[in-house]
Amino acid sequence: MIKKIMRAPIIDWPNKFERKLQVTQNQQLKEYYGESLPDTETPLDEVLFLAIDFETTGLNAVDDDIITIGTVPFDLNRIYMSQAKHWTVRPRKQLEEESVVIHGITHSDVLGAPDLSAVFPEVLKEMAGKIMVVHYQRIEREFFDLALRDRIKEGIEFPVLDTMDIETKIQQAQSGGFLNRLTGKKPESVRLGSSRTRYGLPQYTPHHALTDAVATAELLQAQIAYHFNPKDPISKHWL
Repeated sequence: MIKKIMRAPIIDWPNKFERKLQVTQNQQLKEYYGESLPDTETPLDEVLFLAIDFETTGLNAVDDDIITIGTVPFDLNRIYMSQAKHWTVRPRKQLEEESVVIHGITHSDVLGAPDLSAVFPEVLKEMAGKIMVVHYQRIEREFFDLALRDRIKEGIEFPVLDTMDIETKIQQAQSGGFLNRLTGKKPESVRLGSSRTRYGLPQYTPHHALTDAVATAELLQAQIAYHFNPKDPISKHWL
């Protein structure tokens, strides 16, 4: 178990949700914030998580947009594949050739798809009461927040466990110290596929929202099993 991983400041997400509920105007967001979250001391092994992944037209949340969303609920023992969801949505930004090459989603794929405004209530229902798990939280947080602001004039906040952030801290802890500096040991890649390889997890085809959500769920299960105590409070890891 890694002992020297830096602990992030504790955020009281249940209290934050109560405050958001008082000021939110959109009904779907009100229902989302009205669902109870685990309190700060809930052990990891008692939490229901939701792995979520977005594929987008690019990496800039201001200039780009969401095109697919994948979600799958899970806990530390099981991934509930029968409850997995996948949506394709029509972006309001142009699909660039480079992004098509990466994720394989073409203009014809999104031509008949609904706008996110028709889909986000379903996504919020999947998120309600669960803790999000992502690999690089900036994408899911910034894109969803700005996409909702563009459509309903309100953004969204939600707690996440970021498997990339967790893996970065693990790598920093394992490559720190005088001997490691002396031998030139450096942190290894924290990309999703590279991180999974270190835990002996199988390789999946990347850049598919649902597949990446499943891959992220499996990665968190492995990270907790190898490096942490499943009885740790959720607040030790959420951001």
